[in-house]
Amino acid sequence: MSSVHLVEAPLEISFNKVDENSPEFEREYNTICENDDDAIGQWLRVAKAKGETGDSDPVVLHLIVELYRKIDRLEQIITNSAPKRLSLSQKGGVARIGFEHFEVSEPLFQEGERYYGRLELPLHNRKEVPLYFEAVSPTLGKIFKMHPRDENEWSAYRMARERMMIRQLKGNE
Repeated sequence: MSSVHLVEAPLEISFNKVDENSPEFEREYNTICENDDDAIGQWLRVAKAKGETGDSDPVVLHLIVELYRKIDRLEQIITNSAPKRLSLSQKGGVARIGFEHFEVSEPLFQEGERYYGRLELPLHNRKEVPLYFEAVSPTLGKIFKMHPRDENEWSAYRMARERMMIRQLKGNE
């Protein structure tokens, strides 16, 4: 357990124990991933593959795509067609995260049990991340299944939090 390196990261997680509802959890897990592969995202990947974005500023292009996605989400809310999510009965505050682990602020898990959960990463576009994890202790979870794109964003967020902590420590010296 001592090899687990965690950094402070205030997040919220909703979760349920994985048992007879596993097919429903798996369906939602896959649906959330498919929502990332929207029409504008597919168009952008094809345009990049063809080399059509070579003369474009990547930051501006990324911002325009994110604006499109926000407008699309607003349209879904207005037309009441926003994707429905499963109701997850347990909620908790995540205090610290690592590359494969996270720690909640109070004992919520049963050691050895497997769970399905969702958390929201506070990125510039508020990324909802579905994941499966196993309880290593009453407060420590080990992630065993996460979409590859989400893994990259999780790792980037974790590294950004660690850099921020290092800057704060240097500022206090």
